[in-house]
Amino acid sequence: MPLRTDSLEEPSLNLTPMIDIVFLLIIFFMVGTRFSEIEQQFEIELPTASPLPAMTREPDPLVITVSRTGELALAGQRLSVSELRARLIEAKQVWEDQSVLIRGDGEGQYQAVIDVMNLCHEVRMHRFSLAFQPVGGSSPP
Repeated sequence: MPLRTDSLEEPSLNLTPMIDIVFLLIIFFMVGTRFSEIEQQFEIELPTASPLPAMTREPDPLVITVSRTGELALAGQRLSVSELRARLIEAKQVWEDQSVLIRGDGEGQYQAVIDVMNLCHEVRMHRFSLAFQPVGGSSPP
């Protein structure tokens, strides 16, 4: 003889907490918008000051790419050797210990990579490294 069991209740989704959160977000954005409107009502001239050196952590290394044919690029922009020298000097003035990452094509001219290393020595940037892809590894740095 089968036992009689009570019917199971269907689970219900309580939307009250989600609606509360949505209302709180709406109020937050309304108040934030109001503050930005108040700030824009006044015509003011901000005071000036001389720029200060960065007080944050060390900047990312400059990535110099040396193509298979020996062409140089910094931040995706092709440069001549003299232009690269000027950019390295600028970077050295902004951050004394600026590092450089040299990415040379594995099938390319080795002399072009040596020229970039020599250029780093000339402008007294001693923190440079050569990028490589580990054997059986993932994507290049």
